[in-house]
Amino acid sequence: MQTVGIVSTGVYLPQRFETGREIAEKSGIPPEIVEQKMGIVRKTLPGPDDHTCQMGIWAAETALRKGNVDPASIDLVIYVGEEHKEYPLWTAGIKLQQAIGAKRAWAFDIQQRCGTMVMALKVAKDIMQNDPEINTVLLAGGYRNCDFIDYTNPRTRFMYNLAAGGAAVILKKGHPVNQLLASHIITDGDFSEDVVVVAGGTRHPISHEALDKRLNTLDVTDPEGMKQRLEQKSMDNFLQVIRRAVEKSGYSPADIDYLAILHMKRSAHEFVLRQLGLREEQSYYLSEYGHIGQIDQILSLELGLQAGRIKPGDLVVLVSAGIGYAWDACVVLWG
Repeated sequence: MQTVGIVSTGVYLPQRFETGREIAEKSGIPPEIVEQKMGIVRKTLPGPDDHTCQMGIWAAETALRKGNVDPASIDLVIYVGEEHKEYPLWTAGIKLQQAIGAKRAWAFDIQQRCGTMVMALKVAKDIMQNDPEINTVLLAGGYRNCDFIDYTNPRTRFMYNLAAGGAAVILKKGHPVNQLLASHIITDGDFSEDVVVVAGGTRHPISHEALDKRLNTLDVTDPEGMKQRLEQKSMDNFLQVIRRAVEKSGYSPADIDYLAILHMKRSAHEFVLRQLGLREEQSYYLSEYGHIGQIDQILSLELGLQAGRIKPGDLVVLVSAGIGYAWDACVVLWG
């Protein structure tokens, strides 16, 4: 089968930020806990024009410019943003296709919470290698689930890092560099209803009462039960998807040169690095950005390149996790 490579990436970050100290003041958590333990020095916040799909459009325009890619050459647009976007019941990928001028393409949306981008890289590669008409694919989308965070709800403190931004990746069949290798994905339905926005769907339609009770924000339905069931399993699954993706690519975990990982509490980040035998400079801790959902891996990739932490020939692993729960890893042979 023909190889699939990354032609270019793009990231859009809002100009607004919220500091860890501001989060501490709103939540009642000591500032040193927010900054050091939770790892939030600051995080991005959406401005008045930073809508979800729009941030993906801006990121896609950057990727097109960086890769010198003609939008008319794109065969497929996959929207990897969130359900929370400009309009409900809306296929954002079709809007994104129109906005960037990808007139030859067709488009669809894909979703796996914060695992979407890594999972979509596998989906796009599989489509490209099995459809002779799909040669160039754009993945793009935005994220602003920070809108659903209530700092007065201690059950959701592990999500206080949710931020905003957009990212895009352009893939091309037969591209000789930055080759996508294997992926591995785990999902576990035991956690499918642990983290939800209670009101706004068919089970609990939005109402004045729901708004008064703040049921339109993210909540954890069984915090103690989820913690007991998830804590060790999550770390085990993180490591499993990384190791399996690397092994399926024909390498061993000892060959990993850079880990593009989502933002999480500092101790968990350090634990994953230790378990893989990686040094701090072989990843990037996103304490200045927060957790921008499925955007984190592309942001980490760009920051790693800018800092000289990723070099030609390096084995790069993109790893994510999404509430539900899902764990995803994808391997890229860079350069």
